[in-house]
Amino acid sequence: MLPSLFPSAYSQPMSVKVDLDTLADTLGDFSFAYLVTVGDDYRAHTVAVDPVLTDGVLQIDSVGNSTRRNSSAHPQVTLVWPPREAGGYSLIVDGAASVAGDGLAVRPTGAVLHRPAVAGTPTASGCGDDCVPLNG
Repeated sequence: MLPSLFPSAYSQPMSVKVDLDTLADTLGDFSFAYLVTVGDDYRAHTVAVDPVLTDGVLQIDSVGNSTRRNSSAHPQVTLVWPPREAGGYSLIVDGAASVAGDGLAVRPTGAVLHRPAVAGTPTASGCGDDCVPLNG
């Protein structure tokens, strides 16, 4: 369900709003994600996870001590699904995390499909890259 909004050389606007309700469909185009948390020293801690969207919440089955500690102290987290192919979109989801059993529950607050723009291509959003926000 990745957008075909950008024909040759991304000649269309670089930012198109899409409802967060489409997140479930969008996730079908990706496999694993990276979960990014920060500690009290504001250093990023990144781990590979397999989130599952259930009732609008991303459920992560199991996380380690550092991830649990970081997300408890700083609940604003980011999940990044890398593109399946070179030049493809990454899916970036920001959210609020809470401990749920051995894992985390992340309530999405915003999402964007992102990839570098073709050099010299103007961007309507001013982002500088090829961004497709998923808003809800």
